[in-house]
Amino acid sequence: MNLMNKFTAILSKYYGLEQVEVLRQKGGWAALAYKVTEPESRRSYFLKVYEKDRSSTPKWTARIDQYVPITSWLEQTTGLHGKIPVPMMTTHGHYRCEDDYGIYLLYDYIDGETIGDKPLTQEQICQLAAIVAELHSCGKELPVQSENIVENFELPFALSLKNILMTKGAGLPGDVYDLLGPYVEALNRMIFNADELSAVIKQSQLPLALCHTDIHPWNVMQPQSRRQLMLIDWEGLKLAPVEADLMFVVDQSYFNEFMQIYRQFHPDFTLNGRTLTFYQIRRKLEDVWEFIEQLLFDRQSPSERTSTLQSLEKELLEIK
Repeated sequence: MNLMNKFTAILSKYYGLEQVEVLRQKGGWAALAYKVTEPESRRSYFLKVYEKDRSSTPKWTARIDQYVPITSWLEQTTGLHGKIPVPMMTTHGHYRCEDDYGIYLLYDYIDGETIGDKPLTQEQICQLAAIVAELHSCGKELPVQSENIVENFELPFALSLKNILMTKGAGLPGDVYDLLGPYVEALNRMIFNADELSAVIKQSQLPLALCHTDIHPWNVMQPQSRRQLMLIDWEGLKLAPVEADLMFVVDQSYFNEFMQIYRQFHPDFTLNGRTLTFYQIRRKLEDVWEFIEQLLFDRQSPSERTSTLQSLEKELLEIK
C-alpha cells in the first residue's frame, strides 16, 4: 500500500473522512505534513505524520496523551482561545491514531504561513509576548494530569553524545567526523557546564509555569484570514521555569519591546541568568545531537543527508 492510500485509510477509519484529497506540505523538524481536503464539504484539514522509523519519533510522540489535553484546556478556558491549534478527536475518542507506518494527529487547516525568516512586525511582537505571558500565567492548578510534563533538568541525550565525543568521532561516517572534529572540546565543556548548572537548579526550587519550550519563528504562524498570531507545535509543552521560553527571545532585537508587554502580565518578573544559561546550553547540545542522530540512524536520501549535514554545520558554527 502506498503512502497516500495509507493516509486515506487512516482518515476513513479514525475520522470518518471519505473521498479526500491528500497533498504534501512543507513539514517541520519532527513530522511530515499534509493538507487534506474533503471536496464535498470543501473543508480542509492538516494531517501531521510522525514516521515510526525515525529515531526521534518516540521523543516527540511519547507525551501526546499528556500535553494535548492541556492544550485543549488552554484553548477553551484561557486567553489563548483562537491562538493555539488543538488536534481533533478520532471517532474512537482519542487525540492520536497510528498504523505500522506512523502516528497521526489531525487538525483544522490554518490557511497562512509561518513567520520563518521574516522580521516580526510591532503588532506581531505584542501578540507573541501576550501569548507567552498568558501561557506563563498557567501551571499552578491544572485540571488535567501534569506529572509527566514537569521539567527534570536532565540531558537524556548526553551519554550518547559523550560516547561519540570520547572517541573523537572514531567510527563515524567521514563527513560527520570532519564536521565534529574541531568542536569536540567545546561540546564536552558544554555538557560539563550543563550538568553543573542542572545540579544547582534542581536544588533551587524555582517557580514553574506552563512553557512551550520551542518558540522559534517557524512555530509562529500568521493566518491569512485574521491578524491574530498562532503558536503551533506543542510537543515540548512542560511545567518549567519561564526561561525555557524566554531563551528564544532574549537575543532578539525586539527583546525589550517583548518584555514590556510580558511585564504587564508579570510585573515582578526578573530573568534568572543561571537558568537561562542552562536552557541555552542544553538546547544547543540537543539540536546538535538531533542532527547527529538523524545522520547515524535515520534512512535518508542523498539530498536529505546533505541538508542534515548543512544543518549540523550551522549549529556547530554558532558554538562560542
